[in-house]
Amino acid sequence: MPKASKATPNPKAESASAENKGARTAKVKEKISSNGQATNRKIFVLDTSVILYDHSAAQNFQEHDVAIPITVLEELDNFKKGNDIKNFEAREFIRFIDKLSAEHKLQDWLPLNGPTKGKFKVLMNESQTLDATKIFGDKNDHWILNSALQLQQEQPDNHVVLVTKDINLRLKARALNLIAEDYETGKIQDVAGLYTGNDTLEDVPANAINDLYEQGYCESSKVLKSNPADNHYYVLKSFKNSVLAYHNSTEGQLERVDKATAYGIKPRNAEQAFALHALMNPSIKLVSVQGVAGTGKTLLALASALEQRREYKQIYLARPVVPLSNKDIGYLPGDIKSKLNPYMEPLWDNLKYIQNQFSETSKEYQKIRELVDLEKLVITPLAYIRGRSLSNIFFIVDEAQNLTPHEVKTIISRAGENTKIVFTGDIYQIDTPYLDSQSNGLSYLIDRAKNHPLYAHITLLKGERSELANLANELL
Repeated sequence: MPKASKATPNPKAESASAENKGARTAKVKEKISSNGQATNRKIFVLDTSVILYDHSAAQNFQEHDVAIPITVLEELDNFKKGNDIKNFEAREFIRFIDKLSAEHKLQDWLPLNGPTKGKFKVLMNESQTLDATKIFGDKNDHWILNSALQLQQEQPDNHVVLVTKDINLRLKARALNLIAEDYETGKIQDVAGLYTGNDTLEDVPANAINDLYEQGYCESSKVLKSNPADNHYYVLKSFKNSVLAYHNSTEGQLERVDKATAYGIKPRNAEQAFALHALMNPSIKLVSVQGVAGTGKTLLALASALEQRREYKQIYLARPVVPLSNKDIGYLPGDIKSKLNPYMEPLWDNLKYIQNQFSETSKEYQKIRELVDLEKLVITPLAYIRGRSLSNIFFIVDEAQNLTPHEVKTIISRAGENTKIVFTGDIYQIDTPYLDSQSNGLSYLIDRAKNHPLYAHITLLKGERSELANLANELL
């Protein structure tokens, strides 16, 4: 069976130089060659899931050699057609090895581009003493294992490492005494310390809080000892008073944040007020909102989009389609709309909730219906958005934790003039088998984009859906 398209982040093998920033160190001990000399040379065997995650993965192992089993090429052939990111990755990698092997045989070790790079080759399925297909069964994963085992047998003086996003395949490899690792490039190492976008400051000078209440702003130097991140939010407290504020780096000042209402939706806590402020701020073009179920991520994003509907030509609310049990949606009955409805229903639920804040005869209620009928507000799978140029659009991407870093980058790169992009999700609630809290696109965005003047992030902590929903989040 071919690997799922969403492999997780990419592993960088350790460089011989410890000064090479960003390189990941292979977790293998130094071997002693047959002539008694120590060797640090490694050969990394890449699984299909790694290629589908990052077509340039073969270039990310510094001076070490890289190989792919012939079975990987067979699997990539199944992914080369289509408009999804995985199809793009497959095509780009195929073009890469086609260019690399233009005047050479792929069964030979070919030099990779660059003076400090290693070599590359395709491994053929050949017989060896240990046969994974006889132990685990005859499937593509096990032929890939066999290729790595054969290489290990041929290269006893070198480290052979299988690199795959498939946890189960890594376990099978280790059961056969084969070193196996995840592809780690892009992984966030400290998820617990991931940027939250806001802080609480105690013992703030009373005159600073008075300035924020009376004139709406105060000099940052009155409160902050060091330069904060751009568009960072604060709960400022003095002995008697407190105020919500955000750091406007352009003006070099703290500005008061009020609990404004957006299309009938009013924030219920400080973090929601911060999120709504960022969503409504026209100078902030990229927003991410992270939090557990029931914290109001999608609801706030959609309400703010409706409130600003006159500023944009369309509102797009999209989410990645993650098929159940790794089956393609084609197995579901009905036409394409019927197949996708179950995946889009949570988005319609949020829209209905906002609509029900008003009576059926009110202008606000009728306006939402009109926006849907005229396709000014479109709820659609994310796959239908890719490849387009997004201008004058308020674009909400829900369940962004199910995207790879490359997919997040691709979406943002489609933004045209007067477009705002919002990513919402929960990095601990991932539905794809090859992503986790460290490697998903939402975590990657939060870590990389912080402290940019066009970006703001808020982590929502308190569930506001209901007391029963809070019980599930806290106790179960």
